[in-house]
Amino acid sequence: MIKVSARIEGWRTNLSGAAPNAARIVSVGPSNTEILHALGLGRRIVGVDRWSDYPPRVLALPRVGSDLRVDIASVVGLRPDLVVASLHVPGMEANLPAFEAAGLAYVAVGGVGLSGVWQDMQTIGRHLGRVERAEALIAGMQAAMAALRLEHDRRPRVHWEWSAHPVVAGRRSWITELLAMVGADNVYADLDVESVRVSYEDAIARQPEVVVACWCGIRRLPTVDKVLARPGWQATPAFQHRRVAVLSEAYFGRPGPRLVHGLEQLRALLHETEKNVATS
Repeated sequence: MIKVSARIEGWRTNLSGAAPNAARIVSVGPSNTEILHALGLGRRIVGVDRWSDYPPRVLALPRVGSDLRVDIASVVGLRPDLVVASLHVPGMEANLPAFEAAGLAYVAVGGVGLSGVWQDMQTIGRHLGRVERAEALIAGMQAAMAALRLEHDRRPRVHWEWSAHPVVAGRRSWITELLAMVGADNVYADLDVESVRVSYEDAIARQPEVVVACWCGIRRLPTVDKVLARPGWQATPAFQHRRVAVLSEAYFGRPGPRLVHGLEQLRALLHETEKNVATS
């Protein structure tokens, strides 16, 4: 069983032009919060969604609900000049009519894949008068990622999940590209979607050699032993050889500047995995 949920791709706005003088910004989505800080606009943020937690200064800011269901009254109370919102999860588009009805100016981003991450940064930079800063950020990330490229004698097949259901990364996810950069293959790269819910039976049938649990929307990560306790998964090479990792979504699930740090973690993980394969 495969279940696909569609979302709006690209970006949307009700602005007629750029708003470089927007002094009060509400950021909806952790990736947007981190992009705004990377563009030197962090001090303009007056409110954030419940999941934004980096950099640490945002922990003291007022919360406006989840990025999926924004508390419009809370946003209005902060008197923002601009709301920077997200379209990265199906259902987030429902916030846009509410912004319109409340008379709130907004830019919402939702690029697909790594090119979509660059598009998000360019879009936010363009609308807030930080075009050059955005281009410099993108160039720096691309150079750092290029320096982390890794090849193996063979390409391990990786099952990457965003939840325990599991919802997994498909071909159009930036995860597929990050895996390729460090010499691995996404076992779901044949599915032309960004993310998709699959059954345990579907996942087991693909015989992944590495399993990565990178769960979104949780406060406490699962343990490797909890993941290894799944019934039926001992039939996979990943479980047979205990090649299971738990990684924080803060470095992978947020299409923003910290993807570089995520790639560093992924490179180290797969390097160690392949070293153990070679010596076993």
